Amino acid sequence: MTTDLDDEELLTRAARHPAAFEPLVARHSTALHNYFARRAPAVADDLLAELWLQAYATRRGFDPGRGPARAWLFGVARNVLSAHWRRTAKARPDLPGTARHDDPWEAVDDRLDAAAVGPRLRDQLARLPSEERELLLLVAWEQLTPTEAAAVVGIPAGTARSRLHRARNRMRAGAAPLKLTGDLA
Repeated sequence: MTTDLDDEELLTRAARHPAAFEPLVARHSTALHNYFARRAPAVADDLLAELWLQAYATRRGFDPGRGPARAWLFGVARNVLSAHWRRTAKARPDLPGTARHDDPWEAVDDRLDAAAVGPRLRDQLARLPSEERELLLLVAWEQLTPTEAAAVVGIPAGTARSRLHRARNRMRAGAAPLKLTGDLA
C-alpha cells in the first residue's frame, strides 16, 4: 500500500504512478497551508492549490539525493509565493509590501500572537537579510530542520546553518531585553 511508504519513496513512485502522489497531499497540506497563511493569509488557499498543481507537474524532477521530499515541497511553495508577490507587485505597485519582491513585513504585526513584542520582533526580522530571515522562519515557523531549510532556499546545509546562527545572533542582539523562546532563541 502506498500510504506505508515514506515521502521520498512516494514522490519517486509518483513519477510513474500518479496515484502515489495522493498521500503526499494528505500528509503535507496542513503544514504548507500554514506556510502560506502566515505569509499571505488572504490567498493561502489559492496558493496551496497552485503549489499542488506545480508539485504534481514537476514531480519527475524530484531528486532524493538533493534532500527530503518535505524540503522539496517547501521549495515549490517558496517559488509559488515568490511568483505571487511578483504578480502582486506588477498589478498593484501602490500596495504596501509590494515594492520589493519580498515578504510583505508591514503586515506581520497583524499575524503575530505576541502583540506586545510584535513591533520590535517585526522590526528585527525586517532588518535581517532576506535569505537569513527565510531560513529562520522556515526553522521556527515551519519546523523544518536546517538541512531541509537549506534545500528550500537552495544553498548547502553548512551555509544554511551558518546563516541561521548569524540570524539568531542578530535577533538576540537587537531584541535585548526582549526574551525569545522556542526555535528563535
